Amino acid sequence: MLEERVVKPVRQQRWTASRQREIVLEILKGHITIVDVAREHDVKQSEIRQWIDTFIAFGTQALKVHPKSVEAVEQKELKQHRERIGEMVLQIEVLKKAEAILSEEESPFYD
Repeated sequence: MLEERVVKPVRQQRWTASRQREIVLEILKGHITIVDVAREHDVKQSEIRQWIDTFIAFGTQALKVHPKSVEAVEQKELKQHRERIGEMVLQIEVLKKAEAILSEEESPFYD
């Protein structure tokens, strides 16, 4: 006689960063608890706590950015843009001179 086994389907979920963020924010706002999330999604509470710790750690890092650091990055980008504009201006001048030379060559000479 064959034994009948009930196989419970394994519920795999992909935990993208955005899904984790949404859950962490809901927990931090007090809308849900870690226990509720763990039960509902079959995730270990320790894993959810790690999401929260990581979220808070990187949020803290973002707040530590010194305004001078941001200004330095902006100045570097501005310098790069100015250099690129300078290159484009030179290219335009070269094209204008080339056009002038070509138009002189195409026009008939009248002496």
